[in-house]
Amino acid sequence: MYLEAALALLSLLLALLCRPWRMLGSKPGPGGMQDPVASALITPLLAVLVLLPWAWALPTLHKLPLQLHWSAAPLVVILLGWPLAVPTLLAVGAIAFAISPGLSMPEALGMTVWQGLVPATLAMLWGAAVRRWCWHHIFVFILLRGFLGTVLCLFIASLLGQWAGHVLPNVNDELSRMARWLMAWSDGVTTGMLTAVFVVFRPQWVATWSDAIYLRPPIQPKN
Repeated sequence: MYLEAALALLSLLLALLCRPWRMLGSKPGPGGMQDPVASALITPLLAVLVLLPWAWALPTLHKLPLQLHWSAAPLVVILLGWPLAVPTLLAVGAIAFAISPGLSMPEALGMTVWQGLVPATLAMLWGAAVRRWCWHHIFVFILLRGFLGTVLCLFIASLLGQWAGHVLPNVNDELSRMARWLMAWSDGVTTGMLTAVFVVFRPQWVATWSDAIYLRPPIQPKN
C-alpha cells in the first residue's frame, strides 16, 4: 500500500505543477473575452467521472471466476492530457470506492494506481515518443496512440501491478499474464475506435490532437 500511495502522491504533485485547471478555463468567443466560451474538455471530463467509476467497480459488483477489468486510462490521457487525467483518475478511483461495497481502501488505491495512473503515465510517454519520432498523420495518431499504444501500456502496467502483488484471484501466473494480454487488447480496440470517432467528429474533445500537426499537407519535392 505504501508503494501505491507514494506513486499516487508523486503523480498528483507532478500533475498539479503543470496547472491542469488552465485547460478548463473559458476561452475567447466570437465577441472576444466579453463573450467567453466554456472549455470543450468539460464534456469528456464529466463523461469520464460519470461512466468510468462504474466500469472500475464492476468486478466487485458481480461474481465471476475471472474478473474483467477495463481501464480506459490511455483514452482519458488522449482526451484530457496527462496533467488533467491524473486528478481525474484519482477522482474516478474515489468514486468507485464509494459505490462499491466490496472494495477496501487498499484495493481501491491499488486499482487506481495500477489500472489508472501507471498506464496513463506510460500512455503519455508513448504519445510523446510517437509525436517525436513517427510520421505525423491522422492514421498514425489513431493506430499508434489509440490502438497499439493502449495495448502495450496496459499490458506493461498490469504486469507491474502483478509484480507488486495485485494478482487475479484463483488464477496462476502464466494464465494471469495471458488474461491480462487479452484484456489489454479489448481496451485497445475500444480506445482506438473511440479515438477515431472523436478525432473525426469532436476533435475539440481531444486535448492531445492538433490539426496543425496531424493534418498538414505533405511537403512537395522541389523540382
